[in-house]
Amino acid sequence: MIAHIRGKLMRKTTESVIIDVNGVGYEVFIPLTTYYQLPDMGQELSLNVHTNVREDALQLYGFLTPEEKEGFQLLISVSGVGPKLARNILSGIPIGDLVSAIASSDRARLNSIPGIGTKSAERLIVELKDKVRNLQRPEEAKEPAGRERDQLSVDVISALDNLGYRSAPSEEAVKKAKLLLPSGFGFEELFKEALKLLSKK
Repeated sequence: MIAHIRGKLMRKTTESVIIDVNGVGYEVFIPLTTYYQLPDMGQELSLNVHTNVREDALQLYGFLTPEEKEGFQLLISVSGVGPKLARNILSGIPIGDLVSAIASSDRARLNSIPGIGTKSAERLIVELKDKVRNLQRPEEAKEPAGRERDQLSVDVISALDNLGYRSAPSEEAVKKAKLLLPSGFGFEELFKEALKLLSKK
């Protein structure tokens, strides 16, 4: 089974990436949380990978952090949750928030995730409440800032979409803007910088 992959990023969409490893291109399906943090095309990318084997296909699912991979594997262990739904769940909520919601039996938060209804939320809580505690590690003390930054990108992209900009260019502009800005920037600074980059195209 493939558990990790590293190579050059050759293609990226919100659904998957293609990574060139010594001349072989591997398609890896990813959640949006990973997509928003991808490097530029041609740069090196390293992903934690879960290999999903079916009768008619072998699919790779990739994540930037080991915690997301572990969360994905826990999700697909729940009855009725397949790889696609698990990826969609991780696209709709940061792994730290997901762990907290399940551990605290926060049904309302889980119901707010696209694709998760009342019954699904109940199954996640019943089957994973004890298991997710293994994902609550000391290093999570650093996680809120990362979660806020991910959500900040989503908020800015949404604001740009409301102005009529297409999602793909908006996402690229936000990513480049984050590299240009000094640390500690907020919504207004990121929005203005991304808008400036878009207006140059």
